[in-house]
Amino acid sequence: MSFRSRLASSRFARAAALPVRARTAGAHLTQEVALTTSWLARSREHHNFTYDLSPRNLIHLGSWVSVVTGAPVDDCSTWIQEALNDEVLAEHVKGMTLMSSRRGLADTDVKIARRAGWYAVVRALRPDHVVETGTDKGLGSVVLAAALLRNGTGRLTTVDINSDAGYLVTGPYAEVSSVITGDSIELLSSLGHEVGVFIHDSDHSAEHELRELNAVAPKLTPSARVLSDNSHATDSLVQWASLTDRRFLYFHELPVGHWFPGAGIGAAW
Repeated sequence: MSFRSRLASSRFARAAALPVRARTAGAHLTQEVALTTSWLARSREHHNFTYDLSPRNLIHLGSWVSVVTGAPVDDCSTWIQEALNDEVLAEHVKGMTLMSSRRGLADTDVKIARRAGWYAVVRALRPDHVVETGTDKGLGSVVLAAALLRNGTGRLTTVDINSDAGYLVTGPYAEVSSVITGDSIELLSSLGHEVGVFIHDSDHSAEHELRELNAVAPKLTPSARVLSDNSHATDSLVQWASLTDRRFLYFHELPVGHWFPGAGIGAAW
């Protein structure tokens, strides 16, 4: 055996490899520190971070939408790019952000990331009714509304417990949207119309997510898609999917130029 082979099989191997291992880990930490420092200097956001996705990640997202909806993958990728290149939407978000009382905590660069997947799902399925819990600024809401406007059919109901939520949902996007302040469980339990696409993006505790899923279940159309913005953090949707005899698929984001490791979309249908 060579010296290198004998060393690799000995009890001294880990210590001998320490410089190489430290250099590899150190390069990663240096990159993370640089990304974090840059973000602290240029961004105003303190939660619900926005960023771009890598080109390869967008290809993955198109395939994910195709599997979830049954639409051709080329169409799904086209819809994703349609959302990302929507200049009218971008100008609207930028303008409303600059006018908002929360402009000191929001970036004006419009980066919708995984929400382009929401958009493509709505474009593919053409649902009559989309329900979103957790409006916040309304970025996801206007992305969904833009898809409905492109479809020429359907309405969005979005709910948030905060009465200041949804300041982006104005103009043409408000024409197809209803922004409701209140408890999401109560709203879902009292819905008068069937739901073709449901998106959980409110309280991200596993318990609350499961309560929302159970509350919306009787309102879902037979072909409904249920999305969760929280499937990177809890198993609520995958467990619910199993209990209700549904399929489950997860997409994970790969942000570009941001310290945040990305969230994702869980889908059940």
